[in-house]
Amino acid sequence: MLAVAVLAALVVGAMCTKVDLTVEKGSDAKKLVLNIKYTRPGDTLAEVELRQHGSEEWEPMTKKGNLWEVTSAKPLTGPMNFRFMSKGGMKNVFDEVIPTAFKIGTTYTPEYN
Repeated sequence: MLAVAVLAALVVGAMCTKVDLTVEKGSDAKKLVLNIKYTRPGDTLAEVELRQHGSEEWEPMTKKGNLWEVTSAKPLTGPMNFRFMSKGGMKNVFDEVIPTAFKIGTTYTPEYN
């Protein structure tokens, strides 16, 4: 019974979390710089990873100030997927969030499955 309650709390917590990813200056075909708005009361992002379309590998993004970035040797392939881990233990995966032809200044909001 406790396991069901814990699972229910995690699902409700995930659904109450809003995430917006804004592509920032410095982004290009091989580099993605994001301002990520993660709104879950009392929690902050600890890790962000990106998985390119067609890949099985999650690439860690680096936090620099309030921005998250990743650089690739080859052009990035979208739509790109993101995995977030928060300091409070919340984990979320969002599929097909940012397209290959992203635009600087555009905010992408993942949909919950």
